[in-house]
Amino acid sequence: MVRTAAYVASVFSLYIAAAMLVPAAVDLYYGHPDWEIFTICAMITGALALTVAAGTRGGAPVRSTRLAFFVVVVLWVTLGMIGALPFYMASFDLDLASSVFESVSAITTTGATAIAGLDALPPGILLWRSLLSWIGGLGVVVLGLFFLPLLNVGGFSYFRIESSDIEDRPFDRLASFLRALIAIYVILTALCAISYMVAGMSTFDAINHSMATLATGGFSTYDASFGVFDSWAIMWIGIVFMILGALPFSILILFVVRGRLDALRDPQIRLFLTYTTLIVLSVAIHRRIANDVPFAEALTTSAFNLVSIITTTGFVSEDYTLWGPFTVMMVFFATFLGGCSGSTSGAIKAYRFFVLGRMLQNGLRMLIYGRSVQPLRYGSRVIDEDMQRSVVLFMIAFFISWVAGSIALAAGNLDIVTSLTATLTALTNVGPGLGPIVGPAGNFASLDDYAKWILSALMLLGRLEILAVLVLLTPTFWRN
Repeated sequence: MVRTAAYVASVFSLYIAAAMLVPAAVDLYYGHPDWEIFTICAMITGALALTVAAGTRGGAPVRSTRLAFFVVVVLWVTLGMIGALPFYMASFDLDLASSVFESVSAITTTGATAIAGLDALPPGILLWRSLLSWIGGLGVVVLGLFFLPLLNVGGFSYFRIESSDIEDRPFDRLASFLRALIAIYVILTALCAISYMVAGMSTFDAINHSMATLATGGFSTYDASFGVFDSWAIMWIGIVFMILGALPFSILILFVVRGRLDALRDPQIRLFLTYTTLIVLSVAIHRRIANDVPFAEALTTSAFNLVSIITTTGFVSEDYTLWGPFTVMMVFFATFLGGCSGSTSGAIKAYRFFVLGRMLQNGLRMLIYGRSVQPLRYGSRVIDEDMQRSVVLFMIAFFISWVAGSIALAAGNLDIVTSLTATLTALTNVGPGLGPIVGPAGNFASLDDYAKWILSALMLLGRLEILAVLVLLTPTFWRN
């Protein structure tokens, strides 16, 4: 089991090593000496990965559920650690805890940063943050569409969406599906970058922000995030592509490649768009009435910041905590929501709320009609007991993890607002929390190493849907 996990992690580490050459080339182009750091990191990572891959080749294929759990967790932990190497060795001063925090935040598409003074950072480091987030976003989609659904952890896989038979898993189509997935991901990123440039961003800023937008990662090249651009056009472009990043990529492929218009009627898409629209309109209308903000301005800024939170992107255009208690409360609840299964977004996700709603509706109906048994449906398909159980288990594990993480941070002398919202934003992979320290006007740089290590673990826990990690902590998992 360890041998197989080490082999898989080493192979993927080779891709990360190759990716390090991209910011190296950018630093070399701009004449910054950090290009040498990225080159050295790429050589070290590549050499170690090749050595481990050669020594572990020939391990058992990933067929058992137990092995798949172990491989997924080891892979993401390894990528988070390797991604931290350039941060730690770069010319600016960043300690190990902050370097790992930044890397894990990027690879899990959380977008929380432990770096202050982004405006003065070398271009290679800024690009590395965005590139890691973009790579992580693609990995999140593959994880959510293929691995976690097959482990009954969470999500509706592409095959379950396409087929009415929930046991139909035609893996012979996996290669063509992955090609289409990567193509759409790259094309949408390119379209986003071009749109940003047309709206006024520089080429460098557009490339960085487009990668972070599609990955719903939220990393910006400026401390003020989107506030530095002061452009409604740029914000609306961000809104559109953040929503696209939060939609199921399996549905996008069915729509784009096969022309399946019916795929857009997926119940979780309708639910996601519904609660996003209601929350944005409620905040915009409240600001218009309570704060006398022109409605066009209220709608634009509310849509950008609330869509950013709901899709777990984490961009901000201004400090929305100054908009009043109602907005702060809506932001707090929006942090739980997330986009759709099989997207780059995190949090609880729309399909789980849909399933929970159906379970509540069915439970109330059974109270009235006694012993009547009625199937729960997701569109035209029946939601089986495995899916219902995985949703309930996730919700239990989510709130237990939130409480435990908040207590752990409070034990490190953080105030209650920071402890609760920092834990929540790490678990949901949103980015900004609430309060003066980790709120939209702050960052995570001032937190001590103890808090950063805990939050790094929570970000990985949230990205791997919690259960995939917790199962490794049970004695049953390690029994033969």
